[in-house]
Amino acid sequence: MVTINCWRGVPKITITKPIVSSLFSKRGSLVVTVAAASFSSMSYDKELAAARKAASLAARLCQKVQKALLQSDVQSKSDKSPVTVADYGSQALVSFVLERELPSESFSLVAEEDSGDLRKESGQETLQRITKLVNDTLASDGSFSVPTLTAEDVLRAIDCGKSEGGSHGRHWVLDPIDGTKGFLRGDQYAIALALLDEGKVVLGVLACPNLPLASIGGDSRHSSHDEVGCLFFAKVGAGTYMQSLDGSSPIKVHVSTTENPEEASFFESFEAAHSMHDLSSSIAKKLGVKAPPVRIDSQAKYGALSRGDGAIYLRFPHKGYREKIWDHAAGYIVVTEAGGVAADAAGNPLDFSKGRYLDLDTGIIVTNQKLMPSLLKAVRESLDEGTSSL
Repeated sequence: MVTINCWRGVPKITITKPIVSSLFSKRGSLVVTVAAASFSSMSYDKELAAARKAASLAARLCQKVQKALLQSDVQSKSDKSPVTVADYGSQALVSFVLERELPSESFSLVAEEDSGDLRKESGQETLQRITKLVNDTLASDGSFSVPTLTAEDVLRAIDCGKSEGGSHGRHWVLDPIDGTKGFLRGDQYAIALALLDEGKVVLGVLACPNLPLASIGGDSRHSSHDEVGCLFFAKVGAGTYMQSLDGSSPIKVHVSTTENPEEASFFESFEAAHSMHDLSSSIAKKLGVKAPPVRIDSQAKYGALSRGDGAIYLRFPHKGYREKIWDHAAGYIVVTEAGGVAADAAGNPLDFSKGRYLDLDTGIIVTNQKLMPSLLKAVRESLDEGTSSL
């Protein structure tokens, strides 16, 4: 049996300077984002290396499952969203790799899944398949000289993700498969991993196994001849990079520099249940956007935006939905380190320090700094019109 420790005691580090000032004044003009000296002076190199390795291995596991997706791989969670063998396996693998690669650090993980269903009698067959997948993936990598993981080891690794996060200490944030429905359709999904330090996102990795290395531009479809599989990674103050999941040399990427809304294209969620497409359409019309929306699943949108495939990302969930930090943390730093700006519908910066949920106004908007003031104005006008029509 392999010992897997999920240490809950994360030391408190006092930060005296704010990381980010308000993104916008009340008039909607941009305010300079200021990084605290204490964060810019910290390298996070070993943490980023561990995160890249963990996400890449999780992507390998997910690719194997997606190629031979069986009906028994899909269960039903209480919220009715599908959860897969790969979802659990990805979380167990990331948890294990981070704990192994960073043995001297206190380990806190905020993640989507827990092992409750797998501990039931009905989950035993699924658990055995997950355990085999995790062991096979570790063996194929060859860099971990550890005994074969038992089912109990895997359950403990999954349950390392029960941390509540917060504003003190360091917390890893994971969505083991962001875009589960896309995964099941054979479309876009991402393994999204980020690190919070004192409530601020300081690094992020997005493994997007089905995203073409070439720009997807105004079309989310791609030919079978296109090379797919991207790994995006970013570290505070160091920019955003992209490489192939096969390990090509990383290249630095930057968001679109377009200033003209008419030339901008925008991303939104593939699933209508995840975002109000009518509201996005109204906003695009006010901006004068001519291109139709590009609808793809998962935080792959953040990755595509970070390299300039589109200029705007709009997400407006239906009333009552609460955004989880793992759905945005990695994508947030990937796009902001590439020169982008992310805010809620009121122009407030996204705050990842409040636990497992994001408390925000109405929705999330992401674009470049030049387009944000006009985008924010269009968002407010569209929201006001929606309210007045009720």
